[in-house]
Amino acid sequence: MSIVQLTRRQLLVAGTALTMALGAPAFAQTPPGVLVVGQIAEPKALDPAAVTAVNDFRILMNVYDGLVRYKDGTLEVEPALATEWSISEDGTEYTFTLRDGVTFHDGSAFDAEAVKFNFDRMLDENHPFYDTGPFPLSFFFSAIDKVEAVDPKTVKFVLKEPYAPFLSNLAYPTGLIVSPASVEKHGSDFGRNPSGTGPFKFAEWRPNEAVVVEANPDYWDGAPKLQAVVFRPITDASTRTAEMLAGGIDLMVEVPPVALSQFQGETYTLHEQAGPHLWFLILNAKEGPFADKLVRQAANYAINKEAIVNEVLEGTAEVAAGPTPPAFAWAYNENLTPYAYDPDKARELIAEAGADGAELTFYVTEGGSGMLDPVAMGTAIQADLEAVGFDVKIETYEWNTFLGEVNPGLEGKADMAEMAWMTNDPDTLPFLALRSEAFPDKGGFNSGYYSNPEVDALLEKARRATDQEERADLYKQMQEIVHEDAPWVFVANWKQNAVTSDRVEDFQLQPSFFLLLDDVAKN
Repeated sequence: MSIVQLTRRQLLVAGTALTMALGAPAFAQTPPGVLVVGQIAEPKALDPAAVTAVNDFRILMNVYDGLVRYKDGTLEVEPALATEWSISEDGTEYTFTLRDGVTFHDGSAFDAEAVKFNFDRMLDENHPFYDTGPFPLSFFFSAIDKVEAVDPKTVKFVLKEPYAPFLSNLAYPTGLIVSPASVEKHGSDFGRNPSGTGPFKFAEWRPNEAVVVEANPDYWDGAPKLQAVVFRPITDASTRTAEMLAGGIDLMVEVPPVALSQFQGETYTLHEQAGPHLWFLILNAKEGPFADKLVRQAANYAINKEAIVNEVLEGTAEVAAGPTPPAFAWAYNENLTPYAYDPDKARELIAEAGADGAELTFYVTEGGSGMLDPVAMGTAIQADLEAVGFDVKIETYEWNTFLGEVNPGLEGKADMAEMAWMTNDPDTLPFLALRSEAFPDKGGFNSGYYSNPEVDALLEKARRATDQEERADLYKQMQEIVHEDAPWVFVANWKQNAVTSDRVEDFQLQPSFFLLLDDVAKN
């Protein structure tokens, strides 16, 4: 029986076990060597250039490699498909030496031309496959002027100007290298027919049921210990918990805080890992009540974030003070303090702004990448805002539908929306979601249309600075201004979690929030 047939069969067994578990004790036995992962949502695509959610990244990082990667347990960059690199004295040229003997899963060669194809495809509007996907995070590489294939094993990136986060961004999923041959073969359907160089090869995608990947025995960094991984989208958190308890999945990500107590004892291992995470509310700064800074500040005072952290999230997070997660210790402004819970101050600001009784439309998701317990959090936030005089209407969406509503911008649709980001560099989130040039119609994620020229200037200067102390000072200045302007409600910095069964060995969470499964085993 093939791995794909085996995983189909085990999914049926797991479903039967769950049905039984809802009525009486039962336990499914997933196959040895096949890791079944309970994901929080159906992936949008398996094309690194077409997705933005960590939910999708968790699959991609096992199918593809980048030129560089994050060193195990850190956000430090180390070699991957490139064995070494040099940087010109002025910081505008990066030259990489590529690894020998690597082929894509479809059998085509990995070389400098393949690397050039990937970045031209993302950045060159005249490239024949430029429209293969929406390339939502191509901002990561906007500093690139051109990519040169110097020879088959040497590739050079020429930047328009020095760009400090460049190497870190190459390690992010947007920088993963795909097979040009498969892109040419499948075109806009490549996201359903992926081919990379990673430890696992794509086998099958059954919509709303499973994505199956099989071990790549010829992987350049050593064959995986697992035979296959099955990524199952289980959007409802209570159902995902029940599946884990019934034995239908071996690894569950983003364990609901209320379910943590169910995974005590020798049968399960609960994993935690701090990382650069921010859970926030996007406020529509272009129109409606939140166009007024006083009302945005009032929302920050009105919401009892300590109660959310302690009662909804069961102490698995800390109250956020601003737009930069404290995990970026070198760039974090420790002088910032979170907005206090002060309903009276909120009412005072609302009255001053003439926004008493304002009606608010609030977009909430049922569950999504890094969104913790979004419905419960949204309901608590609704109650706090209504307690200071707002009239709040919640609209709830499935994750990918939610992104389709929020990412194009809130103008004409909503006043606020939940959001969470896990990032690799202190540049990423503010540059993509707070700059004036990052409005949705310009290709960014500034869905609330916040604009402050001083913030724009600080961010532009910080990404060009090659001295880390200078960068840190610029980011700290940015945080102070954004904290005062309050384009978001700064809610929480989460400590990610996952649970594994006692059959899973050598698993650990990463600060990047990605799942790296090539060293994992399952008996």
